[in-house]
Amino acid sequence: MEETPEPVRQRKIIHVDMDAFYASVEQLDNPELRGKPVAVGGGENRGVVSAASYEARKFGVRSAISGYLAKKNCSDLIFVKPRFERYKEISQKIRNIFFEYTDLVEPLSLDEAYLDVTQNKKGNPSATLIAKEIRKRILEETGLTASAGISVNKFVAKIASDFNKPNGQKTVNPDEVIPFLEELPIRKFYGVGKVTTEKMYQLGIFTGLDLKNKPLDFLEKHFGKSGTYYYHIVRGIHNSEVKPERIAKSVATEHTFDENLTSEVFMEEKLDRIAGELERRLKRYNIAGKTVTLKIKYSDFTLQTRSKTLPYFISDKSLLLENAKELLYQERMKDSVRLLGISLNNLNTEVKKTVVVQLKFDF
Repeated sequence: MEETPEPVRQRKIIHVDMDAFYASVEQLDNPELRGKPVAVGGGENRGVVSAASYEARKFGVRSAISGYLAKKNCSDLIFVKPRFERYKEISQKIRNIFFEYTDLVEPLSLDEAYLDVTQNKKGNPSATLIAKEIRKRILEETGLTASAGISVNKFVAKIASDFNKPNGQKTVNPDEVIPFLEELPIRKFYGVGKVTTEKMYQLGIFTGLDLKNKPLDFLEKHFGKSGTYYYHIVRGIHNSEVKPERIAKSVATEHTFDENLTSEVFMEEKLDRIAGELERRLKRYNIAGKTVTLKIKYSDFTLQTRSKTLPYFISDKSLLLENAKELLYQERMKDSVRLLGISLNNLNTEVKKTVVVQLKFDF
């Protein structure tokens, strides 16, 4: 028997997404970079790109690709080292603007957030006009552009914010949600990744309408619990609230090295610094955890993790390093190492439920 969807709970949700944030900050602070292809992070032979300017994106340069491939795609590409303290500084200015309109702000990262403006501090009934005003203020106060999506729930707003980038916005009104989703290519559904997209193509699902035409039992058979989620979202049903507090599940620090490490002695030295950085992050939010995980990426890009769970909470550098070193020597390295990381999960925030992590009608 087909499941009857629950009624749509209409809210006024704005998803604000800064345009090429890291790269735009670099171009803002260094006029010589403006109008040029810029990649933050990576390097011609090392590392991974964290962000790319729109000039670089035209050449296929994007986040998460290697610096080598980025340079191969764009010979004029300019690599810039990331300055996260600067990004955090500007992100906080932007967030302060958000809070002038609503307390229901859910940051997803430094450069994007959900805002629930159903009831807002300005008494403005139009979420579209609020989004336009927020984007105008961001430009005036930071010199950066932002794009926005406005709709009845977080899912549709997130998709809509990508439609008129950069420096634009799109509103999907309540009566437009279903037609909007039906016409949407399945690859543009937020949360449907590359592997799932390929699987849907094989099942004859290319658009939202194709997805909507599949019965619930068919979707559950092929996608498990996610099938129920897909069944609802294509019908505009996504009642997740904008949550100002996001509880940390893990805290991690990792470094990619300029040269591959071939000796555990050198790795110990790097882990010492990583553990120190992780300790500072943990103490900043008064977080401790029981499970230490060592992340190792080899020169051939294969990834390995080794974990250990303790009977007590830790956050001190000495204990983090001690356990990371134990995991390091748990087995022999199979190759030289390009990245090391330490993460801590099984956190006390799951007990406290109080930690805020910053790493959510007429339209």
